[in-house]
Amino acid sequence: MGLLRDAGVVYKPVEQIDLGPCSNESYFRADKAPRMAGFLLKIFAWFLESRIIGALLLYIVKKNNQVYKLVTNATLVEPPMFVPLHPIPDCISTELNQQEVKLIDSDASPPERAQEAIKCIPVTLKKSLDDLKPSCFVRWTIADYSRAYSTGAITPLRVAEHFIDAVRESCSPPLPMSFFINYDAEDILRQARESTLRYKRGIPISALDGVPIAIKDEIDCSPYPTTGGTKWLHKFRPCTGDACCVMRLRSCGAILVGKTNMHELGAGVSGINPHYGPIRNPYDPNKIAGGSSSGSAAVVSSGLCPVALGVDSGGSVRMPASLCGVVGFKPTFGCIPHSGVLPLNWTVGTVGILAATLEDAFIVYAAISGELPSHKPTTLPPKVHFPLLNSTNPISNIRFAKYGEWFNDCSDEIRICCSNAVNLLCEHYKWKTVGVTIPDIESMLLAHYVTISSECCTSLSSHMEKLDFAEIGWDVRVALRICGAFHGKEYIKAQKMRYRQMQIHNNVFTMADVIVAPTTGRTAYSISNDALKTGEVDCINGAALIRYQIAPNFLGLPAVTVPVGYDKAGLPIGLQFIGKPWSEPTLMHIAYAMQALCISDYRRPKVFYDLLNKK
Repeated sequence: MGLLRDAGVVYKPVEQIDLGPCSNESYFRADKAPRMAGFLLKIFAWFLESRIIGALLLYIVKKNNQVYKLVTNATLVEPPMFVPLHPIPDCISTELNQQEVKLIDSDASPPERAQEAIKCIPVTLKKSLDDLKPSCFVRWTIADYSRAYSTGAITPLRVAEHFIDAVRESCSPPLPMSFFINYDAEDILRQARESTLRYKRGIPISALDGVPIAIKDEIDCSPYPTTGGTKWLHKFRPCTGDACCVMRLRSCGAILVGKTNMHELGAGVSGINPHYGPIRNPYDPNKIAGGSSSGSAAVVSSGLCPVALGVDSGGSVRMPASLCGVVGFKPTFGCIPHSGVLPLNWTVGTVGILAATLEDAFIVYAAISGELPSHKPTTLPPKVHFPLLNSTNPISNIRFAKYGEWFNDCSDEIRICCSNAVNLLCEHYKWKTVGVTIPDIESMLLAHYVTISSECCTSLSSHMEKLDFAEIGWDVRVALRICGAFHGKEYIKAQKMRYRQMQIHNNVFTMADVIVAPTTGRTAYSISNDALKTGEVDCINGAALIRYQIAPNFLGLPAVTVPVGYDKAGLPIGLQFIGKPWSEPTLMHIAYAMQALCISDYRRPKVFYDLLNKK
């Protein structure tokens, strides 16, 4: 294809870029391919997998998506950055301007850290849903479960029985919700009996004791295989024990209720899995839940669990959280150990948390974050700070960086809803927005795609020769073929882009504390019948869903999404805050403040299970 070589972009050095609101840097919108599913998708996959026609198609796909122009043949003066590791400031609270925080012993155990987090959140007097106004919907929280168990209002065993009944009900026709790939009723009841006995004896391990928590099927959790949403991966990589994050939850007494469904190999944004069924959105079962941590978002949204774990590699926690109307939290890269997570994309992925409330995300974050004991540095460990969400003094002087053209590149309903939410936040707390320009967002998206694709294909390469392709969904067959089309030069260029964007974002953070944007460019779209058996390739909807997701993954930044409203069809809308490295306490303060202003307008999903009040 040398004769057809596309001229590449020559990127100007970072120090020459104007990041102000009146910058002449243009906002680039790439054209996207039309949707494919069913027989058309099969035909496209067959052509892609053929030797000659496949090579031509791959060239066309890369050309049409501007890969050659923006990545392959681009000129960048920056060096490559292969892993988005961030140095930990000597004094995090001072250097990051962290306000209203509490210093925690870095050697504290997971149960101790969970209890310290409980001390940082406001105490509520809620006893039951009957105490609330009829118009106000809230999901049960970790604190609610802990209080109900401690007072004897209900036992973990009874909740476990309610949970099992609800999961079975959710699997029933005409529209099975497909929340789980695996759950074991006997194992759940065993854990619940042990927790019930601890409460009876007055010795619960922590506030998480007896709380049902689901795990994305990309994370090892005994006694289940880790399938990655496939029918085959667990045959090559057996699960031999708990992932570190799961081990820490188990040590807190949490009831681990099973492995949630996900988009196969995390290779899509819809959550339509042809092997285990499409994960359906509790707000409208005819709509997608988003991906790839689809099941984890849906079980929290539907009330089955107050918290679930996911893995966020390209918005895979924040996107489904937004579509399903729950909180989605992705910490700084390296903050939560990745041990025991499928090694599909080791420089962009991190364990994330989907939760009913910001407080619940905080409690679980407290329990599972921190280095592995075997990985501790020889120097003094970093100081750990938790946000004092119960402080009567709100944090002050917060500046939100808002890139107008990017912020507004979404549906009108999302733009208006998110703009109103930001304005409300600023008016209530006397915070302010700062206009900025973040250049080359589409280039960063492509560089992230080259990176995640290369890492995924490398991780799976030892299995592919032994694999029967009939076991792979058609959409994932297309994805894997495209992912395998990138070469070393493109990977290096992508890492140069990573370093460049890291410097750009660092400069933006000199002007503001947090970047604010919608979480997705559209709300959940319909599940089409032609995609049920093959999956789908929908680049237009996919681009809208992933538009605001990439920087936190590619650059290792913390981010959180909070529900702030609904579209005309009653589908949730999320607002996202992206922070500086290690600024989790500030992000949580902001997200908690946003939640407090919106929570009275939260709506009950069409599919919802009340485990504590079940008659």
